[in-house]
Amino acid sequence: MTDSRTDSETAAVVISGAGPNGLLLACELALAGVRPVVLERAPGPSGELKANGLVGQIIRQLDMRGLYAAFSGASTPPEPSAGWIFAGMGLDFADLPENPMHVLPISQPEITRLLAARAADLGIDVRWGHELLDVVPRADGVAVRVAARGAEYHLDADWLVGADGGRSPVRKAAGIGFPGSTTKMVARIAHVSLPDGMLGADGSVDVPDFGRIPFGHNRFDTGGVMLFAREPGRLMVGTMEFGQAPDGTPDEMSIGELRSSLRRVLGVDVPIAAPDYPGPHVMRRIAGQNTRQAERYRAGRILLVGDAAHVHSAMGGPGLNLGMQDVFNLGWKLAAVVDGRMPADLLDSYTAERFPVGERVMMHSRAQLALMAPGPEVHSLRTLFGELIGSVDARSHLAGLLAGSDVRYDMGSGDHPLIGYMIPDLVLDDGRRVVELLRAGRPVLLDLAGEFTAPTDRVDVVRGRLTKTAPSRENLSGMLIRPDGYVAWAADGRDAPGLDAALRGWCGVEVSSASPARTP
Repeated sequence: MTDSRTDSETAAVVISGAGPNGLLLACELALAGVRPVVLERAPGPSGELKANGLVGQIIRQLDMRGLYAAFSGASTPPEPSAGWIFAGMGLDFADLPENPMHVLPISQPEITRLLAARAADLGIDVRWGHELLDVVPRADGVAVRVAARGAEYHLDADWLVGADGGRSPVRKAAGIGFPGSTTKMVARIAHVSLPDGMLGADGSVDVPDFGRIPFGHNRFDTGGVMLFAREPGRLMVGTMEFGQAPDGTPDEMSIGELRSSLRRVLGVDVPIAAPDYPGPHVMRRIAGQNTRQAERYRAGRILLVGDAAHVHSAMGGPGLNLGMQDVFNLGWKLAAVVDGRMPADLLDSYTAERFPVGERVMMHSRAQLALMAPGPEVHSLRTLFGELIGSVDARSHLAGLLAGSDVRYDMGSGDHPLIGYMIPDLVLDDGRRVVELLRAGRPVLLDLAGEFTAPTDRVDVVRGRLTKTAPSRENLSGMLIRPDGYVAWAADGRDAPGLDAALRGWCGVEVSSASPARTP
């Protein structure tokens, strides 16, 4: 990229922030033919170690776009995880009739690197080292002032998307409130080294004069201790202490501060030291856990995704699952509005659909924090919770909650049990998986009865039959699948009430018997 810029430029969409959410949104827009401008004040992709993996429905959505192989290195489709955790308590999903939970260990810097490479392949203008300075909303767009390499320039955008984190300047400029609560706690985490023999092969740590602490989240009556070792020998140790932060806490955290915190929680000294292996290393303190949600995700021509729209505890790893699913929901809608295929009020469905999902994630992340708090009452509550999750029904409920598979959007197009949910994992008799039909990011009308059609300039019409499937789906005759993988219409048999309305509402087209079917 050259340094030369005109004093004022125009763009259909400007995205502020080139983290995973901003880059993924740019890729989704480009897939639909809209080339955004992405602004990122950092000079390149961030190497900061935040999230350590992806969980839930986002893994299936990445699979829909053909990205799962690049993210996982696997040549086979994603498989459900045998279990997960809730407030440090293990959940066994192996015996569930339908297990929706998927888990993919991958660092946030690696996610950012892969998405930056995809954005480059798609010809997206990602401007590293360009900082958004000012935003002026207008009725027909947004004026953006940008600083880069000691100079300033202006962008006149039709739409601006804030993917710029929990302190989002875009959200503040739009005048969108960010109500919520702050839990009185201090969390610390750092990469450390331990004396030989303390770190077990399973990621546990044998602490002298205390005993073995298992890998993962561990709750004690005095606080919590977290152990993570994604790579052999590279141990991250964390603590959670509830209450006000100690007086005189320095600005920069240190190994000594973490060592003192471990002593307060465990009552013994843990001989951690600075890491003796190459970086990057984590060294982070969070004083006060914010749980907040934007009052709305859209204000005129400004939209929010990811942490700009919601922040919460990282327990259970819901953050990227929630934020990247925001992107999959928004991307195709914004592209349809930008190129004139759909009216702007389609974007009202973005807040209507995603806001309740954010509320639900905040609910269960707060519940997990509460179950990690000290005190004998919480110990008793955890004992009771442990008894309850012995039930298959309870574990099925938690699997759907944590994966996000219990999300059902109001499509207004009938009461078929599939409508509003993400498509199930179905396979056609020619061997194609239904999720593979969404590689191009277009709506798909899956015609299993040879009866349905739609204009192929707006919808991919695919005809075929399913392989042997669950009895509840053996009569399925057709589905209209949105680009984000959610079922907008479905029918059993040849009677298809609601298809016309679904095609109008989500694709901007009418059914026409003269429209030829297209098999991609």
